[in-house]
Amino acid sequence: MSEAFDFAIIGAGIAGASLAAGLAAHGRVALIEAEDRPGYHATGRSAAFWTESYGGPMVQPLTTASRGFFDDHALLTERGALTLARAEECEGLEAFIAEFSALGVRVEPLDRAALEARLPGLLPEWQLGAFEPDCCDIDVAALHQLWLTEAARLGADLKCRARLVQAHRGAAGWQLNLADGRTLSSRVLINAAGAWADPVAEMAGVQPLGMAPLRRTVAQLRMGRPVPADLPLTLAFDGSFYFKPEGGRLWLSPHDETPSPPCDAAPEELDVALAIDRFEHVIDWPIAALEHKWAGLRTFSPDRLPVYGFDPAARDFFWFAGQGGFGIQTAPAAADLALDLLLDRPVGAVDPAPYSPDRFR
Repeated sequence: MSEAFDFAIIGAGIAGASLAAGLAAHGRVALIEAEDRPGYHATGRSAAFWTESYGGPMVQPLTTASRGFFDDHALLTERGALTLARAEECEGLEAFIAEFSALGVRVEPLDRAALEARLPGLLPEWQLGAFEPDCCDIDVAALHQLWLTEAARLGADLKCRARLVQAHRGAAGWQLNLADGRTLSSRVLINAAGAWADPVAEMAGVQPLGMAPLRRTVAQLRMGRPVPADLPLTLAFDGSFYFKPEGGRLWLSPHDETPSPPCDAAPEELDVALAIDRFEHVIDWPIAALEHKWAGLRTFSPDRLPVYGFDPAARDFFWFAGQGGFGIQTAPAAADLALDLLLDRPVGAVDPAPYSPDRFR
């Protein structure tokens, strides 16, 4: 016998969990996850930071609007973000500082002496920088669990090991078949499937949007010297690397974006070697050992902005996808915006128009 729901959410990562927590008070919610546990893919592999410039000026309103939720639930730890630039990148860095300062983001220009004070051992080619004092680490596991717990408390039905295999729209809504043989019906189908967002749309007979899963690699290094606990998140202005401390170790990424099919992403040795090579051209700290490496998929829409809203050709199919690498830091505001659209409420402070799927039709 088929179970009946008001909302069926495909994907139980941060995106799906946030919507399940918000929708469960307004109807029956099924949270459908293909893996053994929620958050196995992108959510569980995040570098876990909140910084307002990350993702660009069109993402910044979502990031800024999320800060209050993180503060209210004590999910942030102060970190600071340091962007490094070479002398020839001076004009670009100045434009970056001016653009985000105009948006109300605190960004401070730094000269070489100020960089050395924050990063002892910095190599000579890095002459300029910008510092964002409000950058913080995010407790991603606690955030995810908070929403899963709230969703369960309000009666949402989490179904793991329940890959969607068929979706048909009928007179009474969506008929969904799961890989384990279960079936269910739902008035609204919500696509929060991350790297699988386009395949889920195709399965439902909805035109895909051109979502692009891109692999991102992270290496955990044990250093030959102590890693300061207050070391800022350090990024290259040209987007070629970032690193941050974590539990006495260093997390390092070459900021790679390698196209990938939706999958359980694994790191490539070449990308790990590239990350280490780039790090050795930034700072003279000795590396004692490569302890761990992993990769995750960050999924972008064609214009690299997230997609939130009902599909214009299927008004019972809701897109909540394309969050790229900024899905965690924007999650509270993105959920609020999506809930307003799903429940037909007046939207809050963030304008939904830039993120509407209508822009691709």
